[in-house]
Amino acid sequence: MRSTTGSRGQTHRLVTGAIALLTAAGLVTACGSGDGGSDDGRKGGGGAAATATGVDDGTKLTMWTRAATRPQSEALVKAYNAGHKNKIELTVIPTDDYQAKVGAAAGSRDLPDLFASDVVFVPNYTSSGLFADLTDRVDALPFADKLAQSHIKAGTHDGKKYVVPHTLDLSVLFYNKELYRKAKLDPGKPPTTLAEWDRQARAVDALGGDVSGTFFGGNCGGCGVFTWWPSIWAGGAEVLNEEGTEAKLASPTAKKVYDVYRGWVKDDIVAAGARDETGTTWTGVFPKGKVGVMPMPSTTLGLMPKDLDLGVAAIPGPDGGKSTFVGGDAIGVSATSKSTDQAWNFLAWSLGDEAQVDVVAAHKDVVARTDLAANKHSAADPRLVTVNQLVEHGRTPYALKFGQTFNDPNGPWLTLMRNAVFGDGASVEKDDKAVTASLTD
Repeated sequence: MRSTTGSRGQTHRLVTGAIALLTAAGLVTACGSGDGGSDDGRKGGGGAAATATGVDDGTKLTMWTRAATRPQSEALVKAYNAGHKNKIELTVIPTDDYQAKVGAAAGSRDLPDLFASDVVFVPNYTSSGLFADLTDRVDALPFADKLAQSHIKAGTHDGKKYVVPHTLDLSVLFYNKELYRKAKLDPGKPPTTLAEWDRQARAVDALGGDVSGTFFGGNCGGCGVFTWWPSIWAGGAEVLNEEGTEAKLASPTAKKVYDVYRGWVKDDIVAAGARDETGTTWTGVFPKGKVGVMPMPSTTLGLMPKDLDLGVAAIPGPDGGKSTFVGGDAIGVSATSKSTDQAWNFLAWSLGDEAQVDVVAAHKDVVARTDLAANKHSAADPRLVTVNQLVEHGRTPYALKFGQTFNDPNGPWLTLMRNAVFGDGASVEKDDKAVTASLTD
């Protein structure tokens, strides 16, 4: 996911820092119902037209995003402002400060009209009443069923939809075709099982010198959920229950994944630094051209050196399948906005063909709609089509206590990760129970 942090060229950890603690009852009271009706003092009327496309009447809107999504947010806002009467004033907030900023603004009823959020934190905000209900508006979109459903699901609370996809960042495999050729591997056949990934990484590593088979962020909880969980999903297993209150990270499938990573560590197949990698330099290793195959954020594709011959593939399970962690940011209208119809006009436009193709796809980012996976921009680079098509195979986990459990460097998930891979793996069941305890504390 883009944090999933810093600027686009910086680390793509899932998140940085813990989410600001929000008191649900107080925020619901502070923010009101957020139903968007015309009888609650908001500008603009309701009705079918407003539900479908919103209102473009010259209203000035405010919008917040974190620095992690600055390039994409700025591009969308610039294009919208150029072609609409409504005008959006975008404020970009440092990623590490974002959660506290939103929490403080919610408490003082000073949220902007629109604000984005790392998608793993969206359940926290929806359950706290920070977003307006967009259910009828989302359902009225002619392509509603083509939107990234993992983001829609993450933003659904008590059967109501509160957000839409804003930026998408997927976990995928990058593999170095030049090193594959040197290792006598077919550069047109990336791994389709974790066993093949293991074999191919070892073949590249056997080249010796400063070449390594693979790499991962071994001291980065966010990196782990972003890149390890897809292998578990692809193997047909779950990582959490549907409510996000019980961990399932000690399943036979999960143990198979840990076993492969532990084997890489044991046999020195991993590039130097994996044990201590906190995420700050995780994505800077592959671009040097000395690693065979490793999981990466899809958004780094456009940042790779032009002379690096790389391929893109789905992250496989132990015996096949494919999946991805659909990260990035979702966006909604704040419950305190007085311009819900106008704010929705931006959101509806941002998901339309023009914005998704001529802005998002043109910047080599992942489109939010599965029906636009192949478009005039991605057609020029088959790797982009591969990434876009993975959206429908992806997941976004749901858990109210996600930050403290999986992203906190002192959290139980990182303990499980390190014991499973740098230890002997004997404590996985015990560590899994600690994860569940954190999810329900």
